[in-house]
This record gives sequence, structure tokens and C-alpha cells, in this order.
Amino acid sequence: MTVTVINPEGVRPPEMVLVDVDGTLVDSVPDLAWCVDEMMRRLGLPPHGEARVRDWVGNGVERLVRRALIGRLEGEPDEALFQRAYPVFLELYRENTSKRSVLYPGVEEGLDYLQRKGLRLGCVTNKAAEFTEPLLEALGIRDRFEIVVSGDTLPRKKPDPLPLLHAAERLGVTPGTSMMLGDSVSDVKAARAAGFQIVCMSYGYNHGQDIREVKPDAVIDSMAELPQLLD
Repeated sequence: MTVTVINPEGVRPPEMVLVDVDGTLVDSVPDLAWCVDEMMRRLGLPPHGEARVRDWVGNGVERLVRRALIGRLEGEPDEALFQRAYPVFLELYRENTSKRSVLYPGVEEGLDYLQRKGLRLGCVTNKAAEFTEPLLEALGIRDRFEIVVSGDTLPRKKPDPLPLLHAAERLGVTPGTSMMLGDSVSDVKAARAAGFQIVCMSYGYNHGQDIREVKPDAVIDSMAELPQLLD
């Protein structure tokens, strides 16, 4: 495991850390991929398999369904087909939000460390609240966070800075003393726009692109490495 500090000025200890869900806290692809493939079967279309779905995750389930219907990252499906497919996916995912999903190694240790440090903790995700809350509860980490901002909590979601700024305001912390912990270019863009520091996980969902290329302040292989980065 390695800690890579990219910002030449280093990383400052924060007062608040906001953490992304999919690809940062939780490997949710096994459930998402199962639902995508079952949706495709019900539509009479060939399934894709988990490896392909993994590259499409990270911008909410509507975008995931659109990508699955065309079999690629960019572009739009036939709208009538999407209108048939999306309710099928939602029904499947409501019943399969946490059956196969797991916390990444090091998550519990990282959260323990942040709580011992007395930092304010929040969760900011593009996943809708109806999926976010049950998933965090099922994996036993919902009560770690003072605030959870889901993809439909506010009018705009990441990469817009609004969810991060909303959480900072609610917890009474300034952006300059705040940090986002994420895994994707969406997290980096949101954090930069909000004036947060941004630390990324090396293992997350970034459509096959190495997250180091978009220059977060630091990259770590596990949340268990947070003490090494912040102490």
C-alpha cells in the first residue's frame, strides 16, 4: 500500500471530511451489475457482465442504465427503450441494494481513525437517497456520519460543488478546512470548485482512467492509510 502526495504544498489536516459512497466506501458494482444484466435479460437484450458495468458506474443509476442500453460510456439510447428499461432497473435495485455490495478493506479502520481525531464526518454521493440510506444501514456505517447528502437531496449533484458546500454549511465548517475523500473525476471537480482539499482512492470507479491523471491532492490505496497521510 502506498500514499502518493501530489500537491507540492502537501495535505493539511482537515476539520471535516466528506466521503463518497460508490467506489470509495463501498464496492457496489456486484449489485449494480446483477441488476443491469437482469434488466437486459428482461428486455430481451444480451447481458454485459460485471467487468464492463464496472467502467460505467459513477454518475448515478439513470446514467448507468443509459450506458448499459448502448453498451458504451458516451451516447444516448433510444428514449422509448430507456423509458421501458429504467423502471425495471429501479425495481430490481430496490430489492438488491446491498445483497452483494461490501465495504472496501480499510474502510472501518479509516472511519475509526477519523472519529478518534474528532473530525466532523459527512457522506456525499450521487446515489439517490432511497438507495444510499439502506445501503449505509445494511453495511453498518450510517451512524458514522452526521450528515448524508444524496444525489437527489439538492437541485444539483457532483461535480457541482453545491452538495459539498451544503454539508459544510450545515456542519458549520469552512471549505478551506474541509476535505473530500472520493475516487472519481467528479469528486475532484466538485472539491476544487468548493474550495476543499481532495484525496482519492486508487481503486475506485473512474471509467478506467487513473485518478492520478486529474491531480487530486493525494492518492491512497486504502482508508487505513489516512493516519500516514494526515498525522
